[in-house]
Amino acid sequence: MAVTESGIHPVAPRDVIGAWWAANAQDVVRWRRQIHAQPELSRQEVNTTELVMVELTAAGLEPRRLPLGTGVVCDIGPGDKPRIALRADMDALPIAEHTGLAFSSTVEGVSHSCGHDAHTAILMGVAKLLASLDELPVGVRLIFQPAEEVMPGGALDAVAAGVMNGVSRIFALHCDPKLPVGSVGLRSGALTSAADHIDLQLHSAGGHTSRPHLTGDLVYAMGTVITGLPGILSRRIDPRSGTVMVWGAAHAGSAPNAIPQEGRLLGTVRTGDHTMWSELEPLVRSVIGELLAPLGVRYDLSYFRGVPPVVNDELAVGLLRAAVAEIGPNAVADTPQSPGGEDFSWYLEHVPGAMGRLGVWDGIGPHVDLHQPNFDIDERALEVGVRTLAGVALGEV
Repeated sequence: MAVTESGIHPVAPRDVIGAWWAANAQDVVRWRRQIHAQPELSRQEVNTTELVMVELTAAGLEPRRLPLGTGVVCDIGPGDKPRIALRADMDALPIAEHTGLAFSSTVEGVSHSCGHDAHTAILMGVAKLLASLDELPVGVRLIFQPAEEVMPGGALDAVAAGVMNGVSRIFALHCDPKLPVGSVGLRSGALTSAADHIDLQLHSAGGHTSRPHLTGDLVYAMGTVITGLPGILSRRIDPRSGTVMVWGAAHAGSAPNAIPQEGRLLGTVRTGDHTMWSELEPLVRSVIGELLAPLGVRYDLSYFRGVPPVVNDELAVGLLRAAVAEIGPNAVADTPQSPGGEDFSWYLEHVPGAMGRLGVWDGIGPHVDLHQPNFDIDERALEVGVRTLAGVALGEV
């Protein structure tokens, strides 16, 4: 991609995108509501995939289903120029909806409580907009990705299918209910955290609580690990890495006077530092072994690596910033690093890129967080999303 001396190319005139939005806004809203009413879980996004295929084909494009059957990839623009990618995730969550919207989920126990319906509709709008233009300054690859909500994420399947071949940079947006509609939160460096899971199963001969010295005291051992692992990690790891270890579940025994034979601990380890992420598993294994060695309790540790942190490239953030600045004087917002995970990070293992936080709060009601049954968006954010991603693609017009 050609850039200016500052490293940021000029964005497209506002009226190019604005004129398209004025004529087509109702379609983007309709798509979002249709997807919202028919949510589909990870790797089951059959109807959503079909909707994307039909609409992009009607626009004269040649979309392709991803090999596993759900998800879509589509190229637009010149093949002899650098190609950027724009990504949207498509899947819903196993959470019942309590919004009361006229277009609420019609699928029991499933809802778009993370805003992926908006992400998909926005990218469909960008596809139609770009397809309506005679010439694009760069090639654009649209990636409608399934299965973001499951670890290690559908992005790995998309990468395996070759969606990053020939791509120079990649961009995405994610709904943020903490930011007001009309704004996009941007941050260089770590935007999200790696999220790994720990499953520790402990085994002892068991025994009577009056004679703990004759057996391995499993509950005491569990307590040692519960307090010891987070504490020791906090002394072994640079706090600037944003690393935190938290237990989510502990199970053992049922009688007050019996030392149980089996116990289980479940927890997560998160970090915003990519280098530290690669070092966490051996460090956790070493610390747990050291803590349990003197206690006579056997254990089995399953360590599940999740996704790496999303680390936004500075130049890519600059390109997003230039596009967002065209929306209005207060559209660009700062955003902190999130301890949550996002599989967009897998694409960044291959090319530089950036994710922005799309403000969806209406500024009036309470802030309802992602993954809650009453989560909803202010639909004015759809226009902001289309303007942002199309602005990046049209930045050399």
